[in-house]
Amino acid sequence: MFDILLFDLDGTLTRSEQGIVNSVLYALNEMGITEDNREGLKRFIGPPLVESFMRYYGLDENGAQGAVELYRVYYRAKGIYEAPLYEGVRESLTALKEAGKALYVATSKPEVFARQIIKHSGLEGLFNDIVGSNLDGTRVDKSEVISLLLEKNQITDKSRVLMIGDRQHDIIGAKAVGVSSVGVLYGYGNYEELSRAGADRIIEKIEDLLNVI
Repeated sequence: MFDILLFDLDGTLTRSEQGIVNSVLYALNEMGITEDNREGLKRFIGPPLVESFMRYYGLDENGAQGAVELYRVYYRAKGIYEAPLYEGVRESLTALKEAGKALYVATSKPEVFARQIIKHSGLEGLFNDIVGSNLDGTRVDKSEVISLLLEKNQITDKSRVLMIGDRQHDIIGAKAVGVSSVGVLYGYGNYEELSRAGADRIIEKIEDLLNVI
């Protein structure tokens, strides 16, 4: 029985597209890079930012780190608040908590931002802990985040743990650590991506999670 639930943040709990895309556009503009395809910038949602700036704009690691710092100028001021909850999230989390489940956030987003978002969204009281990456760009791999969360909270029975996320990084990270996973289709991934990554189950809406567990 799964009674320890780890949730990704962007694309799983929050519809974070506006804040992330606006922050990427700000960074690119500051670097003198013209980008007219706003829709295409959704690919920045989920993966580590340094990795995405390097992959999609040919930046070296130092250049990508600089881009992330520019990204955070906008994100700290505005982007962090441009991320409403998905429909049904608050109600589903409340039902799971009332059913005795232990809820956690496991995200590649910097932990300091994740905590602000959860507090701003009014979900703070529902989660036992929130673990994310460091501002210096370390601990961005989802397997590292999950491992630290389990260690920090003294969770040793991995058969009780379920990772819920919308991108392949969530599924791959869960498999690397040895916990089960559920992919959600309402976020920024798709069935092919989640299936290829090896998700144990794939659901269309967060309410379906109640049936899975």
